[in-house]
Amino acid sequence: MKPQAHWQDVYSSKDETSLSWFQKRPDTSLRLISDCVQPGANIIDAGGGASCLADHLVELGHRVTVLDIAQAALAKAKTRLGSRASKLNWVVADVTDWRPEKRFDLWHDRAVFHFLSHEQERQAYASVMAAAVKSGGYAVIGTFALNGPETCSGLKVCRYDAKGLAAEFNRDFVLTDDLVEEHLTPGGKVQIFQFSVLRRL
Repeated sequence: MKPQAHWQDVYSSKDETSLSWFQKRPDTSLRLISDCVQPGANIIDAGGGASCLADHLVELGHRVTVLDIAQAALAKAKTRLGSRASKLNWVVADVTDWRPEKRFDLWHDRAVFHFLSHEQERQAYASVMAAAVKSGGYAVIGTFALNGPETCSGLKVCRYDAKGLAAEFNRDFVLTDDLVEEHLTPGGKVQIFQFSVLRRL
């Protein structure tokens, strides 16, 4: 199954609050974002899907774009946000071949990059991210850590530590911060995430 069809099926057939990556309040992402930018920043949540991050970013006064490959995921987020959905920019696209029309202060990705198992996909993603982030801007990326799960949603993932993730983007970004998060899934399991903060050269 192609990626778009896979994720469209996931979000069409399941309640987003039951998905393993669901967080009602994504505290780690919010804290790292607040360390990098001030309210009013132009932020893109790459692979944001039905994540609740957008809700909190809008409340903080940021200008938010949510990009996802699955229309069904964005539809659920729009429904949840109600009238506030009009304050955001919604983009249905594959992040590896998207062409940004503007530059952002910050790029956020929690649990998308680790699904890119082929080097060509990762290089394409890195090129898109570099094109999307302004000089001196930031990227906050969360992936499964080296001791995190080997698969997710029926797909194999790549696991990273801070050094390994930074190496994927070292042509245009430098690592400035990192931390490990223990994420408790809706099913009660603990997943170990590696978060890295990168600054655009």
